[in-house]
Amino acid sequence: MADHSTAPDTPPINDTWTLANAKARLSELVDRAQTGPQVITRHGKPNAVVVSAQEWARKTARKGTLAEFLLASPLRGADLELDRVHDTPRDEMP
Repeated sequence: MADHSTAPDTPPINDTWTLANAKARLSELVDRAQTGPQVITRHGKPNAVVVSAQEWARKTARKGTLAEFLLASPLRGADLELDRVHDTPRDEMP
């Protein structure tokens, strides 16, 4: 990732923005996020990423339930022998 000038009137060359540029050109940043993730740097290090609402929804969409995940496990029906440890119970918290 290339770090760009902090001058607000200098547009970023690719998908990396300094914080000052991101603040000064927020509309452009949001427009470019529609075509791909935009990285915002602070002190030369990646600090945040702006993505389109569509990309965010795609990345955070639930891909099934926990029950479906467990039912699809390759260990299901493997007849594992698990020994339970019968230690004394822990003390209750006051």
